[in-house]
Amino acid sequence: MTTTAPEGNLKPDIGVIETTESDNILRWDGTNLYVEQDVYHNGQLVHRRYKKRVTKHVAQALALVLAQH
Repeated sequence: MTTTAPEGNLKPDIGVIETTESDNILRWDGTNLYVEQDVYHNGQLVHRRYKKRVTKHVAQALALVLAQH
């Protein structure tokens, strides 16, 4: 994974700062469109290759681009 979020997000409910790293490659598993992320809490890896679904708007925009080509 190559791209790191410049700042983390404070998660007050669990008392950690969450950061993510992603290669920003869209993937399709036959059902969902997603990017893989490594998730860190206070710098410690807690989820490897976490699948974060893209929003409906991103998926629609991508479908429109693909339909035009």
